[in-house]
Amino acid sequence: MTVEAHLLTEELAILDSLKAFCRIESVSADPGYADGIDEAAAFVAGALRQAGFPVVEVIETGGHPAVYAERCERPGAPTILIYGHYDVQPPDPLEAWRSPPFAPEVRDGRLYARGVSDDKGPLLLPIKVAEAFHRLEGGLPLNVKFLIEGEEESGSPHFAPTVARLAERLACDVAVSADGAMWRDDLPSVLVAGRGLVALEVTVTGAGKDLHSGRHGGSAPNPLQALVALLATLHGPDGRVAVPGFAAGALPPDPAIAAAIRAANIDPGAYFDQIGAPRPDPLPSAEELLTRQWLEPTLELNGISGGYAGPGTKTVIPSEARAKITCRLVAGQSPDTAFAAIAAHLDRHAPAGVRVAVHRHGPGSDAFALDPGLPALRVVEEVFAEVFGRPPLRVAMGATIPVPAVFQRHLGVGTVFFSFSTSDEDYHAPNEFFRLANLRRGLVAWARLFRRLAA
Repeated sequence: MTVEAHLLTEELAILDSLKAFCRIESVSADPGYADGIDEAAAFVAGALRQAGFPVVEVIETGGHPAVYAERCERPGAPTILIYGHYDVQPPDPLEAWRSPPFAPEVRDGRLYARGVSDDKGPLLLPIKVAEAFHRLEGGLPLNVKFLIEGEEESGSPHFAPTVARLAERLACDVAVSADGAMWRDDLPSVLVAGRGLVALEVTVTGAGKDLHSGRHGGSAPNPLQALVALLATLHGPDGRVAVPGFAAGALPPDPAIAAAIRAANIDPGAYFDQIGAPRPDPLPSAEELLTRQWLEPTLELNGISGGYAGPGTKTVIPSEARAKITCRLVAGQSPDTAFAAIAAHLDRHAPAGVRVAVHRHGPGSDAFALDPGLPALRVVEEVFAEVFGRPPLRVAMGATIPVPAVFQRHLGVGTVFFSFSTSDEDYHAPNEFFRLANLRRGLVAWARLFRRLAA
């Protein structure tokens, strides 16, 4: 029996393994889920040992542990480094889930669970493919290393230092990411560019304590009011960032990506319908919509808090108000420069009578753009064309995956993306799911990728 045929006969067993993985509550951003982090790292390490990797280690990083494995038994054969992450986003709001987020459920050809699409399903695929080679052929056709982190969903604060520290052990010819996503289920795509990230929190403080809004209203500073006025200065009427110096160093987009945007031929109205938002008037063109999603920097307000937000009313002037912000950066932008520009802008526009503090979360991530001539990219495209029946489109991604820049900086290699998630699978949102059809496609595709890269 071939490896591909064996994998398809094992599909139900692999699905059960994925369900077990998704039951683990490995939320990296919330310390309350620390036990789930340790359990998930142990799960991944166990799966790699079962796949025949003679070297498997759970590595301390200064934060959540990483899992490293290697099987390098083919002198002269290429060495690939496979990346993924076992941590997941918080499941909130729980009431919006049709089934509990950590109780995996199959409905209509989809497996629903937190983290199933980002990144537990795609990550499990190459591990199970390696196990199939181990069982049927006693080894792999090329040298394979894994580095699987546990902090991707909380900014990867310890990932770059860990890669730098382990650079000699991680040496490879090319990196392959099991994280990421195809753009559309009906249009196979290969990710060749992505935006960077910087995250921050703004705190506005007024009086030393909450005040009665009748006794002090009209005279005491209101941090919520000041915060809202301050945040309104960050964007222009067209929604684009209006912070001087924020986009310093930004490079023009690759013309090949602009061509892909035109070839995608999306329906802007259908996009707004799909996300459940009113269609704007005028409706943007398909090219404008994707250009803003993929190739322009953004500054998004992720949450505002302060004062009383419970049932009924409470007549209070809060002493403090906060806003959480994340920015997506394009190639050429520096997370340090972007943060400094925002902090300076907020300081200049701070209303009188309040104190404004800006706190940065983590080092941020650079944007990336893959070398279009990378040989592994051609191999990935060939495999995608075979399993989907049509050539993939080279696309950019509005989201942030810091891995390519880190691997390029510390290992000197490019990173190709080989994920079987799609961007509509509600990762980071309630009712996240993974298509079972892509589970099958992914198993076959990874088996072929191992053989093609070994050639």
